[in-house]
Amino acid sequence: MEITRVVLFAAFATAFLLSLAFSPVAIKLAPKIGAMDIPKDGRRMHTKAMPRFGGMAIFIGTIASLIIFAWQNEKILPVIIGGTLIYILGVVDDLKNLPAKVKFGAQLLVAVLMYAMGLRIQFITDYFGEGVLHFGAAVCFIVTILWIVGITNTINLIDGLDGLAAGTAAISSLSIAYVAYIHGNQYGMMIVCLAMLALAGSCLGFLPFNFYPAKIFMGDGGSLFLGFMIAALSVVGPLKRSTIIAVVVPVIVLGIPIFDTFFAIFRRMVNRRPIMEADKGHLHHRLMALGYGQRRAVLMLYGISAIMGMAAVLVSRELYKDALVLVGIAAIYLYVFLTDPNHKMPQIKAVNIAKEERKAEREEER
Repeated sequence: MEITRVVLFAAFATAFLLSLAFSPVAIKLAPKIGAMDIPKDGRRMHTKAMPRFGGMAIFIGTIASLIIFAWQNEKILPVIIGGTLIYILGVVDDLKNLPAKVKFGAQLLVAVLMYAMGLRIQFITDYFGEGVLHFGAAVCFIVTILWIVGITNTINLIDGLDGLAAGTAAISSLSIAYVAYIHGNQYGMMIVCLAMLALAGSCLGFLPFNFYPAKIFMGDGGSLFLGFMIAALSVVGPLKRSTIIAVVVPVIVLGIPIFDTFFAIFRRMVNRRPIMEADKGHLHHRLMALGYGQRRAVLMLYGISAIMGMAAVLVSRELYKDALVLVGIAAIYLYVFLTDPNHKMPQIKAVNIAKEERKAEREEER
């Protein structure tokens, strides 16, 4: 099937509509199978039990769209298989609360399977000379495994506020889709564009039910699936030159979750805590602690993610200085958002003037 603009729009629309349709189904199904998020610690931002089976809608929308519009592409099959396995792992974790080591080990096995099925990072552009740097078998294996497992977990770690993970994944997917589109004919990236549009469509179809105040969470099934799909789909480009687009662009687009992941690992190592242990020190938790509500905090991070997405587009066009300016702007905004010790959100309350006057009169009589 030739990938035209009509096909691209159809893939996006199919994923969007399916995700939109299955989100209410997931809300009703979650309590029946025990997929409920019950707040048991101070790290949670919600105060009542919430369905956490929304990943089903994202999964169905994305995979169905890929099967309909990209089934003929041989590189999509491993992605569909890997995405399905990761989604199942996430659902089992949502239902059984798997130990972190078991979940991490299962992710490693899926990453190894992807490598065995030909999904590999074998080379990268040599910026210090001409041509490309080819990885040996061992380095190729390590880089591919680290890439898949690392990016898979970035979305999972930022899934702490209503709509944050779904919106960030949508922005990232749309940014990568646009980069793939403008380089599609030259580097054979149109299949990446189609797949990323399908992923973005699923996120946006789910977002009305997940944005604050959320009616449902995506759960680990959804967040791990999104991270894996971004990691896997970004490296299916067939040409050597596309590797820099496939690897560097997602790193820039996912700058916020990647930074948050590395900062979380560093923070836990300094505090001598297990790396996989959850805490309340993520960027979104810090914004909430400063007094921003969920809606404002999420919109702030959306904006920074969008800036990083624009920077990624500029990098793909080799406009490095322009991209550096945008990355600097994003860093400044983060600094402003996270380091103002005097920040207090204004509290606007209605005042009963008559009541206040009577209160003042009684105090004067005393």
